[in-house]
Amino acid sequence: MLLGLLWILLPLIVGYLIPVRHAGVRQAIDRGVSASVYVILLLMGISLGGLENLLGQLSRIGSTALVLFLVISPLNLLALWWLSRRPMARVERIAGDDAAPLGKWQAMKGSVLLCAVVAGGVLLGAGMRLLGWHPAAQAETLATWTLYVLLGLIGCQLRNSGLGLRQILLNRLGLAIATTVFVSSMLAGLIAAPLLQLPWNEGMAMAAGFGWYSLSGILIGDQLGPVLGGAAFFNDLARELLAFLLVPLFIRGAVPLAIGYSGATAMDFTLPVIQKHGGIACVPVAIVSGFLLSLLSPPLILLLLSFT
Repeated sequence: MLLGLLWILLPLIVGYLIPVRHAGVRQAIDRGVSASVYVILLLMGISLGGLENLLGQLSRIGSTALVLFLVISPLNLLALWWLSRRPMARVERIAGDDAAPLGKWQAMKGSVLLCAVVAGGVLLGAGMRLLGWHPAAQAETLATWTLYVLLGLIGCQLRNSGLGLRQILLNRLGLAIATTVFVSSMLAGLIAAPLLQLPWNEGMAMAAGFGWYSLSGILIGDQLGPVLGGAAFFNDLARELLAFLLVPLFIRGAVPLAIGYSGATAMDFTLPVIQKHGGIACVPVAIVSGFLLSLLSPPLILLLLSFT
């Protein structure tokens, strides 16, 4: 398992070491990440569709995702609410804030589309199996190689996000939010593990996606199989969908709760909603918090799964 950890971390590290200054290349990297995510989620769906007793497996995916969601979300929200009551949680508003052009319902379309890709893959895999072809093994192999490409591109994105180490460490609120999400999620993973009849490290790994559903499902699925990978995906997807609803409600009175529950997606998918309802002053906090959780999630999942 440790060798697998090194093999998967290598492209992430290599990608992070590559500076990209040309805007066109950055756009190509962004498109490559998006395309890789769709390909891997489609292959994950095909793997699920090719399983024996598909309906029973889907039932297990749903029940596992529900337990994770019901354990992780309350602990995250309670911890972030506590942080929101601290004096450091205050964010000064900037006069003349402009609303972001993207509303929460428009932003949710991306989540729905990714879910539809997985569902389409399940139907395709089930259809292949009915025709006598068992595509699960081939789909998993192809997904693994696509994952290496995706991690390399993500490394490039993180390196070229415009955030330096000094900017990250000096943003105390963003750092505090990321730390609170990390600690409460790890505690939730420990609690969820016996409920799901999983080893402690696998329970914590399932909780270490921090809302980054497009990656957590892929990494968990690659290491633990498509059933647990699907559960991780739907748990983190449900988290993001709830975040879209919570941000408008809490961003003015409890900034850490609204930004923190968005998890790793605070720097991308939920950022327009955070800006629209919280203002420009919330953007640096969201980017730093989301960046730290995005940087932490892949190696943390793989490190936890390296324990036997």
